[in-house]
Amino acid sequence: MHAAVHTLEKIAQLCKERPVRVRVGHLIDGVSDSPHHEADIVFDAKHVVSVSPHHEHPDAVLPDWTILPCLIEAHAHMFLDGAPVNFEKRDQYLKSEPQWILERAKKRWPKILQCGIGAIRDAGDRHGVGLALAREAKKHEGKLAKTPWIDSPGAAIHHRGRYGSFMAQPLEDHPSASACVDARVADGADRIKLLVSGIINFKVGQVTTPPQMPVEEVRQIVAAAQRHGRQTFAHASGSEGVENSIEGGVNTVEHGFFITEGQLAKMRDKQIAWVPTFAPVQLQIDRANELGWTDEIVTNLKRIIESHRRMLRKAHEMGVTVLAGSDAGSCGVPHGLGLLQEMHQMEQAGMPAMSVIRSATSTSARTLKFAERIGQLVPGYRSRFIFTRHDPLVTIANLQREKLILFDGEAIACPSHFTTEGL
Repeated sequence: MHAAVHTLEKIAQLCKERPVRVRVGHLIDGVSDSPHHEADIVFDAKHVVSVSPHHEHPDAVLPDWTILPCLIEAHAHMFLDGAPVNFEKRDQYLKSEPQWILERAKKRWPKILQCGIGAIRDAGDRHGVGLALAREAKKHEGKLAKTPWIDSPGAAIHHRGRYGSFMAQPLEDHPSASACVDARVADGADRIKLLVSGIINFKVGQVTTPPQMPVEEVRQIVAAAQRHGRQTFAHASGSEGVENSIEGGVNTVEHGFFITEGQLAKMRDKQIAWVPTFAPVQLQIDRANELGWTDEIVTNLKRIIESHRRMLRKAHEMGVTVLAGSDAGSCGVPHGLGLLQEMHQMEQAGMPAMSVIRSATSTSARTLKFAERIGQLVPGYRSRFIFTRHDPLVTIANLQREKLILFDGEAIACPSHFTTEGL
């Protein structure tokens, strides 16, 4: 292990000077249905040059290792500490100065990168943290970078007095839905995030409030976003909220708890992607004692998760586009590690490991249309890789084991266990 890591560290330095050729036992390109065996990948610090069966003398031979693209986190709130399970501390955190929250977010990057995350779609905050991180990322577009790519919607859109004030600003601050979107874009929003529903009432095991936004309002926001060339993503749980999001024409539905098979069919036909975010609800089960949940509430939570798993299996069978996003920043869901846990939960729900990997690589990159060419190991794409001796096709959980990240000519080692402090 140590010899191979040392070799990869040397390769990282060498690829800044010239293209290097590395032979691996298994190569997962993020696109194909099966891995390439005994494959050579040629790359420099910026881009992949070629992927082929071995035929020339390589710079390094790693027969026991697997290489795959760095992962894409499709739903994370970078302004929030996710790891702590303490609502009192969270309330205090949210009262902090925006600049302090931004500096806290910047400190997360090294550990997020250690987890193999190469890009994040930020899911919104009203403090400007995501926008600031995205502005910094844009300075390095097409260049060697030290941190993952990120884009952000800025503040999400909600209705005053309804769910989401900690990450959103009200539609009522503007004379129309179109004017609200115009203001978000003027602030620098890369996408438009709208809160169509509330959240699950765990005590009764369902969404108990009506949707925040009717279909026509969602349509107005989507149309305004499209005029600016922006995608839309909708926080939606409960069948009514999901329905309003689908009929309103958003690009992706986030969470989607209590989604129906008929709605999945509509999403497939309309090419609307689903980001199921198992992690925040699974956390409620795993740490029920700390959260003070009763047996009745835990029973509700387990029922919700099992239904969600069943719908994910249906979505996969039906050909719905599924993206991996953990909702990191939610209580108990750490950044970086949260995505790896989310992917494992998707596998446990019955989604094949290769499909899960694609949901966090090429499928996510293609659907979300990131500015950087990421998510695939094919010529012309960025040299941002995960090297691991633990095959993720055996189980996605292997991505949580020790690995090495090669990112723009830098080698970053990740141990099996590291503290989630700050995540």
